[in-house]
Amino acid sequence: MTEAEELPPAPDEACTVFGEFFPEAVRYAELLADAGVKRGLIGPREVPRLWERHLLNCAVLSEVVPDGVTVCDVGSGAGLPGIPLALVRPDLKITLLEPLLRRTTFLQEVVELLGLDHVTVVRGRAEEMLGKLPPVHVVTARAVAPLDRLATWGVPLLRPYGEMLALKGDTAEEEIRSARAALSKLGVVGASVLQVGEGVVDPLSTVVRVEVGESPGGVRFAAKRAKAARPSRRRR
Repeated sequence: MTEAEELPPAPDEACTVFGEFFPEAVRYAELLADAGVKRGLIGPREVPRLWERHLLNCAVLSEVVPDGVTVCDVGSGAGLPGIPLALVRPDLKITLLEPLLRRTTFLQEVVELLGLDHVTVVRGRAEEMLGKLPPVHVVTARAVAPLDRLATWGVPLLRPYGEMLALKGDTAEEEIRSARAALSKLGVVGASVLQVGEGVVDPLSTVVRVEVGESPGGVRFAAKRAKAARPSRRRR
């Protein structure tokens, strides 16, 4: 790697955040800086800021994820935020959902190398997963799509009263305002902006929390959900 692409040493905050899984976090950072760049999963200019901008930025999402829940990381890409979240929260059952083969291949290699037994890699598009994946408590996402489109993909994957947690930037409040009509049609009962990572990342990580009621996806997905559930009932 050239000097501009060198992975810097892990900051002290990383050791604190990842705890006993700090060595695995370092290995993941090394994989991103090497194979991740070579395979086009991240840009070489991101390597010097992998820790602050990517790994820690994603790991602090754990502050707002409930204990012991199921999680689907939509559009997982190179594993952000799913893998950092898995490293700090072994209590979670996490599915990394990604449509591109070269990315799922990388994700599977990382999961096996780091020994993340509580993580499953699935290749596919979120909009095609209804009835194929068990509904989850939490959907996560980062840099996937504007909130209205992201919600259309992610919200139907939720269990009743679940939530979608999307890492966003400075436009988070504006995205919520623009997406209100779309969110309402999807059975969303609340949307808010949270700041996480105090004492770890600067600036703080911005999270949009989208909460659903008893019908994730709303009327639009109710018939699809019922149809998807019928075969499993027959098998029982």
